[in-house]
Amino acid sequence: MSLPEYKKEFLKAAVAGGALRFGSFELKSKRTSPYFFNAGDFYTGELHEPIMDAYAQTIATSELAGGFDVLFGPAYKGIPLAATVFYALIKTDRAKYAKAAYSFDRKEAKDHGEGGSIVGSPLRGKRVLIIDDVVSAGTAKRQAIDMIRAAGGTVVGIIVALDRQETLPDGDGKTSAIGQLRKEYQIPIISIVKLDDIIDGMKGVISDSDIKNIEEYRTKFGASD
Repeated sequence: MSLPEYKKEFLKAAVAGGALRFGSFELKSKRTSPYFFNAGDFYTGELHEPIMDAYAQTIATSELAGGFDVLFGPAYKGIPLAATVFYALIKTDRAKYAKAAYSFDRKEAKDHGEGGSIVGSPLRGKRVLIIDDVVSAGTAKRQAIDMIRAAGGTVVGIIVALDRQETLPDGDGKTSAIGQLRKEYQIPIISIVKLDDIIDGMKGVISDSDIKNIEEYRTKFGASD
């Protein structure tokens, strides 16, 4: 099945801008991965637009569309994502998202001015959608969920750019970090693309050997959740 156009544009921009690279990369888990993704490389206008549009389209076409009040970006990478994707969402459907809002946190709470650690929309009594680049071990997402709950908000979902669809290094050999978070918090977690999409979308774009290496990596470390 062909990928939606926004996913194709996202992958095209990711490869062109070097945010998605192929080769041999050592991860924090000490695994050697045949591909590497860094959303922080989408910092130019021509690359920033496709990723923001892809986030917005992913939200707008998901079960989370219209089901949240606040788009929350955890510091630091989540901060520009929350602000710019919120703008892109309004462009997709002003009527639906005009009353929605966005916010983010400070790493260090401010003790003067407005004070506190949350900037932007208050979270109390709000349905909150967390936006970030990826889920690694899930530690940062758990911290964000705890912070939002402490501020009186309810986390209704998480959106990330990439789901690697791979097992946790110290897990049961079946479950991914995203799968574990889904089970733990009983919330939807969606992504612009998954590893399967990269394989399908990159055939004919990157070398056959790179595709083979990714498929072998998926066979070895792929999650079943």
